Amino acid sequence: MTELLTNARTSGRVNTAVAPKEPPESQAAAPRSAAPRATRRRLGPGRAVPFGRLIGPVLVIALWWFASAIGYLDPRILSGPGTVLSTASDLVSSGRLQDNVLISLQRAGLGLFFGVGAGVVLAVAAGLSRTGEYLLDGPLQIKRAIPSLAMLPLLILWLGIGEQMKVTVIALGVAVNMYINTYASLTGIDSRYVELAEGLDLSRAQFVRKVVVPGSLPGFFVGLRLGVTASWLGLIVVEQINATSGIGYMMFQAQQYAQSDVIIVGLVAYGIFGFASDAAVRAVERKVLSWRRTLAG
Repeated sequence: MTELLTNARTSGRVNTAVAPKEPPESQAAAPRSAAPRATRRRLGPGRAVPFGRLIGPVLVIALWWFASAIGYLDPRILSGPGTVLSTASDLVSSGRLQDNVLISLQRAGLGLFFGVGAGVVLAVAAGLSRTGEYLLDGPLQIKRAIPSLAMLPLLILWLGIGEQMKVTVIALGVAVNMYINTYASLTGIDSRYVELAEGLDLSRAQFVRKVVVPGSLPGFFVGLRLGVTASWLGLIVVEQINATSGIGYMMFQAQQYAQSDVIIVGLVAYGIFGFASDAAVRAVERKVLSWRRTLAG
């Protein structure tokens, strides 16, 4: 390789020395005849704006407020923002909203914790071992085609209608999302990195720490974001099945009395928690994966 580089450099010098020199007239005329350099077009999405993701929700609220103010919305069907704020204040002052929110957060948190743990363990077992892949990937791919909510009758039969069933439903939805994305990220690691690790004689622990973990982190965070969303979706359903507390129970009770303002308070609470949890995962992802340069910035 060194000889090839030396020969290439030597031949480059010879060619430069033998190459005929251009006359001064052509050298002077070249800059004049050259076309002006065109401005480079930017193809990316542009610069990020601080708190730019809040623009969409703020516009939706402004449109809702305007439609309510001009009487376009029937308050019996959809209460206006002012009524919803007043109802939320009454629920907070009575302590009803805080109690239900804390119970909902506990259910969603437990389901997310168990689901993330199970999904990651299964993905690692299937992604780093052929035996694990043959035993686990098939059943989990079948489970992905079966919605967790479709298993409610069977889970109620097995676990009853208590908290254990509710947390299990949430955890199942989270685990499938975590498994699919983490497993895809693990199996998508370039085989050249594996060969390099073998050539460097890395141990199993070093291979996992230096190759597997960095390679699987992007898929892990995608699965985590989808898992957070799945935890809130599952929570909405399970809290309306023989529940006596939680945001979903509060909304179900309000439905029976046609209290659309209370229902909207519950929806706003779900939306705020979902948006905030996704933003928190995004912030952690940007911090952990700061070495990546992507369109998101």
